[in-house]
Amino acid sequence: MDMISKFIESLKSFFIEIGELSYFTGKFFVEVFKRPFEFKEFIRQCYYMGNKSLLLVGVTGFIIGLVFTLQSRPTLEEFGAASWIPSMVSVSLIREIGPIITALICAGRIGSGIGAELGSMRVTEQIDAMEVSGTNPYKYLVVTRVLATTLMLPLLVFFGDVIGIYGSYLVENLKADVSLTLYINQVINILEFSDVIPSTIKSFFFGFAIGIVGCFKGYNCKKGTAGVGKAANEAVVFISMLLFIIDFIAVFVTNIFYDL
Repeated sequence: MDMISKFIESLKSFFIEIGELSYFTGKFFVEVFKRPFEFKEFIRQCYYMGNKSLLLVGVTGFIIGLVFTLQSRPTLEEFGAASWIPSMVSVSLIREIGPIITALICAGRIGSGIGAELGSMRVTEQIDAMEVSGTNPYKYLVVTRVLATTLMLPLLVFFGDVIGIYGSYLVENLKADVSLTLYINQVINILEFSDVIPSTIKSFFFGFAIGIVGCFKGYNCKKGTAGVGKAANEAVVFISMLLFIIDFIAVFVTNIFYDL
C-alpha cells in the first residue's frame, strides 16, 4: 500500500506540474504581444545563446560527420555503394541527427543555464524586486529568452549540419580523393524540400521547448541554494525527454503528410 500511495502521489505531482507548465506556456502567448517589447534584452539573449554556442555545436557537428562517415564507409564498400556516402550522410544529418543532437547540446548548455540563472534570481528575490518596482519580470526574463531560443536553435542546427557535412567530405577526400565540388553536387542532388522543411520546422519547436521549460523551472525555483541546482538539473532532464517526444510527433506527422 505504501508503494501504491507513493506512486499515486508521484503521478499527482506530475500532472500538477504539467498543468502549471501549460499555464506558464499560455501566459507566454499572452505576454509576447503586449508592449513594451524588450528588444535590447532579446538581442542580448540571442547573442548569448547563439554566438556563445557556435563553437560547441560546430565541434560536435564536425565530429559527428567524421565518425558517421568512417563507420559507414566499410559496410557500404562491401556492397559497392561507397559512392552513396555523401547522399546518405547529408540526408541523415539534415533530417534527424543534426536537429536532435544540436537540441540536446543546447538543452545541456542553454536550458540548464536559463534554469540556474532565473533560479538564482528567484532565490535572491531579484524577481520579487522587479515586480515591486513595476517591471514585468515575466515579459523581461521569460519572453525574451523563449523567443531567443526559438529563433537561434534553427540557425545553430543549420550551422551544425554544414560543419558535419564538411567533416564527412574531409573523410571522403582522404579515403577516395573526392573533390569538394563533386561532393557538394551529390549532396544538393539528393536533398529535397521534404528533407529540409520538416527538420527546420521541428527545430523551432525544439528551441521553444528548451526556452519555455528552462524558464519554467528557474522562474518557479524553490527557496534555497539547493533549489537552484535542482532547477537546472530538472530543466535538462525534462527538456531532453520533451525533445524526443516532439521529435517522434514531428516524424509521425511528416510521414502522414507526405504519404497523402
